[in-house]
Amino acid sequence: MKHIGVINVLSGLITSINVNQNGGVPKKSVESARICFAGVEGDRQNDTKYHGGPKRAVCIYSLELIDALIDEGHHISEGAVGENLTISGIDWSRIKPGIVLSIGESVIEITSAASPCRTIAHVFSDSVFSRISEKKHPGWSRWYASVKTEGIVKKGDSVKFFDGED
Repeated sequence: MKHIGVINVLSGLITSINVNQNGGVPKKSVESARICFAGVEGDRQNDTKYHGGPKRAVCIYSLELIDALIDEGHHISEGAVGENLTISGIDWSRIKPGIVLSIGESVIEITSAASPCRTIAHVFSDSVFSRISEKKHPGWSRWYASVKTEGIVKKGDSVKFFDGED
């Protein structure tokens, strides 16, 4: 029988929870939110063909990558590229479909890379939003997740990283 193993019990922290009640970007930071099967409470998507739904209920991104993009001269900040949860302290190169993250009271499972679109071009100094495309720049993507367990998440909550290894 295969057991789910913990990679790092306290491998990361939520640094920002981001929502936009009117839809789109940027998303504004809130102190806490309920993560639901349908998405993050208080957040709405303008284009449900490409965003939202059970396999794309939550979008996550790395604070370290945001900082690296700022160092490259881009005008990015937490929530600017549409992520619901900004996370620090996770080795982003390990994120892939099937990875499970326990965050606050919720549990999410990574489903796919979030393809960037022109609505975020304004945060890139050269307007080349493909800078965070998994296909063009592996390891720099935002990621979508489905919700396995609904619950409240708060800024500062730990992020536990699981995979299928023993």
